[in-house]
Amino acid sequence: MTDGRAGMQPKDAPLHRIDVLVAGAGYVGLATAVSIAQARPSLKVAVVDAAPEGVWQKDGRASAIAAAAARMLDRLGCWAEIEPQSQAITEMIVTDSRTSDPVRPVFLTFGGEIEPGEPFARMVANKVLNGALRRRAGELGIDIIEGVAVDGFETGPAAVAVRLADGIVINTRLLVAADGVRSKLRDMAGIKTVEWDYGQSGIVCTVAHERPHNGRAEEHFLPAGPFAILPLTGNRSSIVWTERTEDARRLVAEDDIVFESELEQRFGLKLGEIRVEGGRRAWPLGLTLARAFVAPRFALAGDAAHGIHPIAGQGLNLGFKDAAALAEVIVEADRLGRDIGALDVLQQYERWRRFDTVQMGITTDVLNRLFSNDVGPLRAIRDIGLGLVDRMPRMKAYFIRQASGIAPGTPRLLRGEAI
Repeated sequence: MTDGRAGMQPKDAPLHRIDVLVAGAGYVGLATAVSIAQARPSLKVAVVDAAPEGVWQKDGRASAIAAAAARMLDRLGCWAEIEPQSQAITEMIVTDSRTSDPVRPVFLTFGGEIEPGEPFARMVANKVLNGALRRRAGELGIDIIEGVAVDGFETGPAAVAVRLADGIVINTRLLVAADGVRSKLRDMAGIKTVEWDYGQSGIVCTVAHERPHNGRAEEHFLPAGPFAILPLTGNRSSIVWTERTEDARRLVAEDDIVFESELEQRFGLKLGEIRVEGGRRAWPLGLTLARAFVAPRFALAGDAAHGIHPIAGQGLNLGFKDAAALAEVIVEADRLGRDIGALDVLQQYERWRRFDTVQMGITTDVLNRLFSNDVGPLRAIRDIGLGLVDRMPRMKAYFIRQASGIAPGTPRLLRGEAI
């Protein structure tokens, strides 16, 4: 990892000039930077992040990486480091019940492979994923400026002057905002959003259990929202637990005994005694869709462009699709001698990604409204629907392919191909 400030001039010196500046050193921002720099070494790429240096190493969460994203990470030279520390999801089951129900009938099951030996998804610790991308960024000479926010920017005809909070100004041909669902850069660019709050919060924690999970993931649809159990390495699982916001705040504030008791009611005893490892946190859930993904010399990627409900586990993988598509558009434009920050170039990326993200946003919204309730007629309809899908192998195979991220029109990196 390198700090780009070390090689930059003082405030009153001429502007530091690069080709692409990515704001946000999460997975999407790093993947975008690495994808561009690897395919087009002639382009100078840097990353700036407001988070303090090293804070990513304290992230105890894990993420589901779809097969397409794994192929992309392999092409970027990161997967060999990540895979040994990942857990394959070998099976997925879906139930629909109340918390108090003594039995949770399984309505839908999925096999975990899209190709022999290739699971449709793997669970990866966030710090492992981030570390591998940072290591590759360092190999490609990408400067990472940490602990400094973007204070503002001014777009000119040939470049964007980006002012950092420490006073340094960076002149770049393209500014990519990958700074999260509450993106400050999106606001600075004047891009409006469509958004609403679900009145739900997602509780995330890691649990250790006595018996092995054998790679099985489970999603229990409960009246307050989905409760997902996702397998991690060893006898551990990641929990993504949706509750009404006021209940989530209360649960997170409870002592360990009360919290684990509530957790056990939902988790069950099939894997023996459970114990929460590390901390727990909750964050509000909502739908956020940017009205535009681009402006002159400016592009949104990841949660800055779209924040969706975690019910389908696709938020991070949508971000990887953004990174792959934006990199492909930029690299091909540069090869043709076009201006990589020109609006007509960036609009190719917007057309490629906007329909997919709006479609996924609507899909997760409908699923959440359909399943996060205890209305008798709706429960009967959805359970019949789940049961019918379970008896249709071709439909199940289609859903697995969609969940894996492998579909027509997928960017080359997500197919495991070079740009």
